[in-house]
Amino acid sequence: MKILIKILKWFAIVFISTIALMYIFDYGYLLRAVRVTYLTGHKTAFLEDYSYFNNREIKKGTAQPWNISKNYNKIPATEKLNQTHKDLQTTSFLIIKNDSIFHESYFDVGKEDSKTNSFSMAKSIVTSALGKAIDLGMIQSLDTKVIDFLPELTGKFAKEVTVGDLASMASGQKWDENYYGPTSITTQAYFKTDLRSLMLSLPIDKKPGQEFVYQSGDTQLLAMVLEKTTKMSLADFVSKYFWQPMGMEHDALWQIDHKDNGIEKAYCCIASNARDFAKFGKLYMQHGKWNDEQLLSMKFVFESINPRFKESPQYGYGWWLSNYKNKHIYYMRGHLGQFTIVIPEDNLIIVRLGHIKGLQTTTDAHSNDLYVYIDEAYNMLNKQL
Repeated sequence: MKILIKILKWFAIVFISTIALMYIFDYGYLLRAVRVTYLTGHKTAFLEDYSYFNNREIKKGTAQPWNISKNYNKIPATEKLNQTHKDLQTTSFLIIKNDSIFHESYFDVGKEDSKTNSFSMAKSIVTSALGKAIDLGMIQSLDTKVIDFLPELTGKFAKEVTVGDLASMASGQKWDENYYGPTSITTQAYFKTDLRSLMLSLPIDKKPGQEFVYQSGDTQLLAMVLEKTTKMSLADFVSKYFWQPMGMEHDALWQIDHKDNGIEKAYCCIASNARDFAKFGKLYMQHGKWNDEQLLSMKFVFESINPRFKESPQYGYGWWLSNYKNKHIYYMRGHLGQFTIVIPEDNLIIVRLGHIKGLQTTTDAHSNDLYVYIDEAYNMLNKQL
């Protein structure tokens, strides 16, 4: 018994010392990461993890529900689509044709009013907020220097990076876009409680505006610029200029790094539903116009949904781009296969939310499930009564 007590004592000393050292050397966030992910049975961020973090509300105004098609859910999902839903654990799937919901299906935690994590679809919304700030004269243009708002920015090229560089993923910032590495900067940004300080500790060490390099940190820096110039939280700004005028049906939640005056995790983490996410697709398909009001300038929308760099035709300003089947397609994309796909040529919006993303290769900027959702939506639409 004495030996057992000694062992337990030493174990307690080692355990407490390890935790203390983790906090001393700034690795305390790993304890939070383990508690939120591994101890809940996950290996990475997940759809309902917003409940483990502090959140700021994105308040809705008067709801403007979607029109419902006369053929609503009359055409069953194709066999291939059903198999993809099963394999990739889809939670919500919408097909909106001619401004009316043609097909809608929910699985697992998905519901018409459910809240699940947007992940990087939020980047498109943050970029919309940048466009609005430019429209309002709060920021002069996409060429406005970030240093004007964040003088603490460091690095050899800190004075050169623009807000447009941030929105188009061309900042030159030192960043590691690794979702599974425990010490990666992306993991730190997700679990640490002082995002502002973390972002300002990362230098702009490469010449900005030269090439597309996908980095979540760019959107987070952009959020800090917007916070400074609008003198509002990002959630409040998005609520005032988008969520309310667009008639979102539900309030949403945006994860923040810490309680009270924390900043939104702008590169991700809006908890909302498929119907409301789809409205950002509609806004862009209508060239920024909503109910006869120009919520976002046509010029900014056009720039957003066209590539900035010829060498990187897959990305504009905050939106992924494709010319699949010779159609101009643009879409919002999230970590686990969240999509809001817009095909303006056919007045078509497709939204998919779920637990798993399809195969992503180094030779194709788009994951293979994107093509499945598009192809099978057309197959269903072609069978209309």
